[in-house]
Amino acid sequence: MSADELRQDLEELRRLEGLAKRPRVQSLLANEIRNVDAKLAKATAPVAAPAPQAVAPAPAAAAAAGLSYVTLGSFSWDQDSEKIRIYVFLEGVEQEKVVTTFKPTSVDIKFHDVNGKNYRCAIPKLNKEIVPEKCKVVVKPTKVVITLAKASKGNWLDLYFKEDKFKPSMDKEKDPMSGIMDLMKNMYEEGDEDMKRTIAKAWSDARSGKTADPMKGLP
Repeated sequence: MSADELRQDLEELRRLEGLAKRPRVQSLLANEIRNVDAKLAKATAPVAAPAPQAVAPAPAAAAAAGLSYVTLGSFSWDQDSEKIRIYVFLEGVEQEKVVTTFKPTSVDIKFHDVNGKNYRCAIPKLNKEIVPEKCKVVVKPTKVVITLAKASKGNWLDLYFKEDKFKPSMDKEKDPMSGIMDLMKNMYEEGDEDMKRTIAKAWSDARSGKTADPMKGLP
């Protein structure tokens, strides 16, 4: 699956998460969002150019090869007119073991050897552009503060870039529901009898044209 398809699935899943009412459905959606987020981070991970032989790589960068990472999908953030501050609540991080990759429209931060694990916080496509050379990461005892310098002053409505929902699709053959078919199937298989009947009816109504939103009938 391409990175664009993963982004579309992630956007749709987040929209469904906002509509869901039942804790079980919310939990299933949250798990799927984490899975898709991890796949997207992997699909869009930058490939580092090999360092010149005359220059030894930094210890943290050298240790990154072949490592697996736990994706940090939950964090908080705030902003002013010039900066975005992202707060990652993670204890045991060492400043010298943080590897940062700032680009005009993406952020990728890796935290190595944190209590025996490696963590990663990535935003593959930001809502607006930043100035990479002015961005920084500061490690504190109970959290990590990632500061992003905005390329232009103003307020961001979201960290993540979102496609214009009102823009006509150029792909006439693509089924807009294809990105969540597997999720709906899993919810049906794992749900109780009431859940199965509700999902079956909502899905049937969506396919028959009675409603365009298969989550509309869910409690």
